Amino acid sequence: MDYRVISIGALSSHELWNEQGQLRTAHATTTLIRSGEHVILVDPGLPAQVIVARLQERAGLDPSAVTDVFLTNYRPAHRRGLAAFDHARWLISEMERESVGQHLIESMKQDHDPETRRLLQQEIETLGRFTAAPDRIAEQVDLFPLPGFSPGTCGLLLSHLNYTTLIAGDSMATIEHLEQGRVLKGAYDTEQAGESFMEAVEIADVIIPGHDNLLLNPTRRAV
Repeated sequence: MDYRVISIGALSSHELWNEQGQLRTAHATTTLIRSGEHVILVDPGLPAQVIVARLQERAGLDPSAVTDVFLTNYRPAHRRGLAAFDHARWLISEMERESVGQHLIESMKQDHDPETRRLLQQEIETLGRFTAAPDRIAEQVDLFPLPGFSPGTCGLLLSHLNYTTLIAGDSMATIEHLEQGRVLKGAYDTEQAGESFMEAVEIADVIIPGHDNLLLNPTRRAV
């Protein structure tokens, strides 16, 4: 099993840089994992054309090589490039799939604007393409639930011989959030997000944040 960051994400505004407003388009950090016959792309947050170019630049792979796409949560910043991987299996945590589905259905019932309903229907159809991810996606690649930022936020724990790597999604957004012990603004459940944050710090030697580059956990021994 090996992995590499394909694209470093960004926040639309970084609250720990004292930024306000929408200064840039948010997109998640995208990670590639290869384990056995599985080629897993996590959080393709850039538009399809861009993520395809990054995949070639960083790993020498065409989109057709990707067997699985996994989302740490269903927010748009984590899935803009999905269209490039229509052939792959799309995976998300069962809790995230169910909570998002329920929210979309309730929104359809309450909103009677034709354009809004059309967009909601598209979202429902896209969500319907996703399968609830198994506890183990591939050898040395396991689900690691990190609820709080969204109801079903879920990372992936990569097990190496002497250390662990956690793809943390929005449970830990950037290096500043790690250093200051802060959860990302806009969490669904701030208290639960804080608990997930602490679990991530306790389990991982290496952390891949939701919107930043790979970093070493400063509370753990060097790997």
